[in-house]
Amino acid sequence: MAEEPSPEAVSQFVERFAGVLANSGVPTMSARVMGAMLVSPTGTMTAAELAESLKISQPAVSGAVRQLLQVSFISRERLPGSRKDHYRIREDVFAAILERRNLALSEWESTSRSGAALFAADSPVARRLTEAADFFAFIHSDMEQMIKNWRADHPG
Repeated sequence: MAEEPSPEAVSQFVERFAGVLANSGVPTMSARVMGAMLVSPTGTMTAAELAESLKISQPAVSGAVRQLLQVSFISRERLPGSRKDHYRIREDVFAAILERRNLALSEWESTSRSGAALFAADSPVARRLTEAADFFAFIHSDMEQMIKNWRADHPG
């Protein structure tokens, strides 16, 4: 069994992880909150704990938490005997992230197809937009199946 990592190593990991998420479109503060919650032993943290852990202000935590709640990546709960809200990271958060991205692929496909329909079918623009739509449809279908397979292999 590996020994416990130092707080500095954990902090560096959280920042590295947040950077990867931010580079793929997750807002920076939300990415940092997700990273902190991932390394929390219980998977739950209060706003005060998040602010202290990440060395950020309560309003920054509030905005990040609000955004993560809106997209259902975390949930808010009250633990017995506590007056504070505790935020819990969703167990299948990464599948949920990819599901949201996959919905975007579906929108990209339909928008590309509607754009292609504006032009003559044999025009370079229509061919380009149709190829884009076909690509998005292909990726969407594969991603949807991969998420289903993942969930079948990892229930709960």
